[in-house]
Amino acid sequence: MSLPRIAIDAMGGDEGVRVMIEGAAIARRSHDRFKFLLVGDEQRIKDALEHHPNLRAASEILHAPDVVSGDEKPTQALRRAKTTSMGMAINAVKTGAAGGAVSAGNTGALMAMAKLALRTMPGIDRPALSALLPTLGDNDIVMLDLGANTECDARNLVQFAIMGAAYSRIVTGRESPRVRLLNIGSEETKGTEGLRDAAAQLKAAADELSISFDGFVEGDKMLRGEVDVVVTDGFSGNIALKAVEGTARFVTDLLRRAFASSIRSKFGFLVSRPATELLKHHLDPNNHNGAVFLGLNGVVVKSHGSASAGGVANAVAVTARLLEEDLTQRITADLARLGADNLRSVPRAAE
Repeated sequence: MSLPRIAIDAMGGDEGVRVMIEGAAIARRSHDRFKFLLVGDEQRIKDALEHHPNLRAASEILHAPDVVSGDEKPTQALRRAKTTSMGMAINAVKTGAAGGAVSAGNTGALMAMAKLALRTMPGIDRPALSALLPTLGDNDIVMLDLGANTECDARNLVQFAIMGAAYSRIVTGRESPRVRLLNIGSEETKGTEGLRDAAAQLKAAADELSISFDGFVEGDKMLRGEVDVVVTDGFSGNIALKAVEGTARFVTDLLRRAFASSIRSKFGFLVSRPATELLKHHLDPNNHNGAVFLGLNGVVVKSHGSASAGGVANAVAVTARLLEEDLTQRITADLARLGADNLRSVPRAAE
């Protein structure tokens, strides 16, 4: 089976070329059927590839003279898309030179370039930013939107649920993902009119969409492992994500401080080290790195700018798996199953 190439913006992220190339090399060890298009400064990429002959043998370099800076406004970045490593990586997906693109660069610029170049899929009004979060259960959860759309109506939320369920089937193997809408309470009367309208639509279409839908989930319950997909608008989703990430850092810093507080505590750390290492691994964002822009005509994955080589490898692996499982086709099939008319019948909130 011939698989599409993965385009990598080698210049994005805090560490730039070295970490991006090292991460791609790690990912290729478990996805050795893939070829890569490495986009950026040609000489710097060649130098980095000297340490990774396995990746070098499977890669082509596309020289890009410019780089999108971390603080650059999306409108400014769009004007330079044709010459930047980020813009050229996305354009490779548009032209079919690659099936997916990975970048650790400026999120706003990446979203703007991807949406303009690839456009949204038929039946999808807006793309959504989605990521995997760890839970207390055996499954990770798919959460969306995480910041691409600050205001969403009921139709947007229904579309997000369809895309999130398709993604969840790939990562969990569950044929009927458990989908919930994030809300301030689990009662049917709670939340905005848009949330209640979306809940009614999803409840009515649950069988057609092959999802298990049982209304709302509160923020303190979404990581218990009892849900597979959490759907919300980008404003609430970004706040929830940052709260989860901040809590994880708080817990690890608190434990570090507690274990360093006395000789007895240090001894306790040595005894409990296997458990604390497991906790550290579970909470490490690098192990869940790779946020996906769902709803575009192509796969685009955003890596954390501060990700380690292992984190970049995880983002590349996410891209590879979505291409292997043909996520875009799965979403298209689910939209067709529900029917465009059903989606358009949801009242749109005032823009």
